[in-house]
This record gives sequence, structure tokens and C-alpha cells, in this order.
Amino acid sequence: MARIQLKNVAKRWGSTTAVEPMSLDIADGEFLVLLGPSGCGKTTTMRMVAGLEDASEGEIWIGDRCVNTLEPKDRDVAMVFQSYGLYPNMTVAENIGFPLKIRGLPTAQVGPAVLKAAAQVELTELLQRRPKELSGGQRQRVALARAIVRQPAVFLMDEPLSNLDAKLRVTMRAHIKHLHHSLKVTTVYVTHDQIEAMTLADRVVVMSKARIQQIGTPEAIYNRPANLFVAGFIGSPPMNLVPGQLQGGEFTAPGVRVAGFGTGHSGAVVLGVRPEDVAVAHASNAVLQGEIFSFELTGDATFATVQLANAQSGQSPAIMVSAKAAKDYRAQIGQPLSLVFSAAQCHLFDAGSQLRIDALPAAPAVVA
Repeated sequence: MARIQLKNVAKRWGSTTAVEPMSLDIADGEFLVLLGPSGCGKTTTMRMVAGLEDASEGEIWIGDRCVNTLEPKDRDVAMVFQSYGLYPNMTVAENIGFPLKIRGLPTAQVGPAVLKAAAQVELTELLQRRPKELSGGQRQRVALARAIVRQPAVFLMDEPLSNLDAKLRVTMRAHIKHLHHSLKVTTVYVTHDQIEAMTLADRVVVMSKARIQQIGTPEAIYNRPANLFVAGFIGSPPMNLVPGQLQGGEFTAPGVRVAGFGTGHSGAVVLGVRPEDVAVAHASNAVLQGEIFSFELTGDATFATVQLANAQSGQSPAIMVSAKAAKDYRAQIGQPLSLVFSAAQCHLFDAGSQLRIDALPAAPAVVA
């Protein structure tokens, strides 16, 4: 195991910047997830740690060594890729043991190591099969076992579950979570899937446009997003975002008024509230009123998206607010619907900088 430090590390190709200068300190044994949309720089960051890309500037430390000038094979890292990268002509056992074979480990030691790694990912009964005889989840477990058998200081995982269907992703997340608990090896995991990040990570690094947007525990990022990007990216469905004005501690937008934000900030802002904090209400105590734009049953809950009445009269872009209701709630598109939420659950972001405003709500929202 090893601590990983990135000190002002950046990556550029000519005039194109893939990763702006960043600094990260990943603790020994930590599971860190790099999360963001395609093209944000997360995979490039991992490839610099692995040595597959040279850093344009800055230093990368693994343990007590600066590894900038070391070849990938000398960095004591093991990678698991989106593509399984298995050798089709080899059995499962041969694929798992291949890293040890090319290192010249005696055959008498390879066998027990392969059996141990296979047992850790529940592959013991499949050791004599070839990759074409395995399911996608089984192939990914072979790739994990091949990384485990090396006993590296660091695991690097690049979108390892992207090729699996939804059910297999759930199963493999459980395998990876259990493996990390058992092995306690420092792990850097790249994904665009926020569910993977929230369920696996000790800490999450949210990235966008080659920059770090926020670093924190899954709970901190979900409960206190640092800016509008994080607020809109984390959560399924994402946070409702309503542009408006803040004046004298009161938020106003067409059809909405929320009091009790304090007087430390004024001007154009965006109010955020998560769908699970918005409830269906009677018209008499509604915060928002409009017509149902879409209606989705997810099994354990129902999500209704309301288009505000003012948006229906020509405002552009239309303002939509989603609410989470009970799983047995039913409605029709076009049906009038009233919503209510507590101002204590609101988030405020400056419309210009898009950064979070730490003005805590203290009063309930009322209809404008």
C-alpha cells in the first residue's frame, strides 16, 4: 500500500490543456474516485499516475518515491480497464497468473497465488475455462484477479464496469467494495457514473473542463455542492435549479418567494432544492404550482416534473421542478399539480460565479 501525492500536476498537448494544475493527497489505503463527464480529464489524470502519460508539469509521488521518471512497470501499480484485456487463448488461471509468469516467479509459487486471487473474486470453479466461455461479469472478475495477484501498492481502475448491464454493475460494485475492505490497497477509480462514486468512494473528486470542482466525502458533495456544476451533476434526478433574485434575505422568481436567507448577499442567484425535498401539496399551501410535464415510476418512488405556470406563458427557458412522491402516487401529464418544500432544504448559488452561497435558510417558503 502507498500514499499518492499529486503536486501541481498538469497535462497539455500543445495548446490543448487536458488537466489544469491540480494537487491531490490520497491517503494510504483510501478509495478515491475521480468523477466527471467525458473529456473532463479524469482518465488522463489516472494515466499520469500509471505512467502511461507524462505529466507536463508537477510531481507525482507514490509512497516515498517521485515516480515522474519511472516506467509504468516500476511504479508498483496494477490497472483494471474498461475493456477486460484478457488473452483468449489462455484459461482463466493462465490469465490471472500471467503477470507473475512474466516476472519470472517460480511455477510452484504461481499456482497458490492464482488460487488465492481467484477465491477472492469467486472464480475458483472457473479456472479452466477460457474468456469466450465467461459472462461479462466473470470476465471483469478475471481482470480484477489478475490485478490482485500482483499485490501492488496501488490499484488504478478506469471505468471497469461500463461494459456491464445494470444488474451486473450492482453485483460488481459489491465485489469491488468488499475487495477494498479486505485488501485495504490504495485505489484510484475513474467513472462518469455518480452511483458508483457515491457507493464506492471514501472521497470523491468531481472534475469538469480539466479542473477539480470539488473534493469531499460522498455525503459532503451531495449535501453541500460547491457550485452549480456539482449541484446539477450529483443526484438522480438532479437538483432542481431555479434562477431568481436575492434581496434582503428573500429569494424571488416568477411564481416563487422564499424568505429567511439572511442579508449577507444580494443580486442574481440560483436556488437549488433536491426532488426528495419537494412534496406534492394542496393548492392552499403550495410553494409552486404548474402542470405535470413528465411522470416517471421508478418502482420504489414516483417522480413528477412540473412546468411552472409562468413558464407555460412563454418564458424561455421553461422552469421545471421535479418532486419525489410515494411509489403508489399516480397522475397524468398536463394535470395541475401543487408542490411544497421547506426553505431549510434550499441551496443558493451566485449566478455570476456559480459558487455556493453559505446563507442558511431559516423560514418557510411562500407563494409569490
